Amino acid sequence: MSTNKSSSKKRKRDASPSSTLTFELSSSKQTKGGPFLVNYPVVKAPEKTAFNCYANKKQKTSGDAEDERQNDILLAGETETVEFMTNEDETYRVAQGGCHYFIALHNKKTGKVAVLPQSTSPHILVHTVKALKSIAPAPAPSKTQFREAKNALGETFGTKKAKAAIRAQERNHVDVGAMEGVMGYVMDSIDKGAEGLMTTEEAKVASDTNRLIPPFSTEATSPDDIYPLYSIIPEAEWKALSISALDSTKNEKERLALLPYRYSEWLRQHLRNSGTAESPKTRKRNLKILLYISAMLAFRQATSRKEINKDQIYEKLAPLPSIVADSLLSRFTEVARGSTSYQSTSTTKTNLLTHIFALCLKVDQFATDTEMLAQDLSMKTAEVNQLFRSLGCKMVKLGDRERTRLGLSDESAEKKRAVLTAPVEFPKPRLRRKT
Repeated sequence: MSTNKSSSKKRKRDASPSSTLTFELSSSKQTKGGPFLVNYPVVKAPEKTAFNCYANKKQKTSGDAEDERQNDILLAGETETVEFMTNEDETYRVAQGGCHYFIALHNKKTGKVAVLPQSTSPHILVHTVKALKSIAPAPAPSKTQFREAKNALGETFGTKKAKAAIRAQERNHVDVGAMEGVMGYVMDSIDKGAEGLMTTEEAKVASDTNRLIPPFSTEATSPDDIYPLYSIIPEAEWKALSISALDSTKNEKERLALLPYRYSEWLRQHLRNSGTAESPKTRKRNLKILLYISAMLAFRQATSRKEINKDQIYEKLAPLPSIVADSLLSRFTEVARGSTSYQSTSTTKTNLLTHIFALCLKVDQFATDTEMLAQDLSMKTAEVNQLFRSLGCKMVKLGDRERTRLGLSDESAEKKRAVLTAPVEFPKPRLRRKT
């Protein structure tokens, strides 16, 4: 008989019921009697260890019914040497972690796997050695003991760099016990040395006085009163300014020709819109401010050199009264000791710019486009924004109501402007991070 023929007549083995698994949902409900999942983080109990479940009477303030059912149960078991108990805190933390399990029972005869309908989370067990229960726990080491032990390890096994750091730390360590007898003398010397220091209010007044901005009022309830007009333009100069020549012009080109400084897009736009003011009084006021801003810009251009020629400044500001040139020279330049020549410093330049920006805010109804001014002044927009912040402004986007009040188009909705509100709040100095 051939091998192929004999193998074809062999009886094939029938598939056992357990080779194919069939899953089904069990109709029985999980009760407080079990089954439970447990986790042994350290010591595992023998398989024949008996466990009992106990109801926890603690009141739960949150959680659904299923979580409460799990948290109400404590599992406890013991062997001859070790006791096992549910760690409530760890079990609750694991349950809140979002990972739950379904318990299934496998019947080998039928090949069916019955899955209990309720999910469960494992109980995290802790163990206690019975022989060690009567021994009191060792007290926690103090900071001094911990530091000494750490330094001993570093001196024995540390690198040269670590040993040097340990010795440096020991040299810088202050013995508090040795200072007990001299603390009174130290405190007396500190109080004596602090007698000449300024108080918080005095320091604030000194800081406000040294700000490179026009004189201001912290109690003003209106933005127009924060920087009074006569604190930027002295009253004598304000009365000496005349806008009759500007009123007699017919077009924008003739108006620009009457200004000391003509290369500013911001001035050009405001001169173009000067006829749409709310009232003749407001229009006259704004034209005077624009005329003075033009004079300050011309003065800034004339004093940009190291050597300031006084005659050139008078010539540059010739359309205006000579009192304006004299005032700008006295307020925004310095005269070195033993010299009669004027010079411009970083302090005077910053002070001049903040005075210009304060006037711009008054014309713009306290919402100024800083990008346009930065282009006119050949400065970075961030630098101009920082100067406006020193005036108490905030860089924000205007809402629909504010744009309507200022007559701005919807295209400017995404542009930030320097906005001044009352009462004024100056930026706080930045604290350096500890290194």
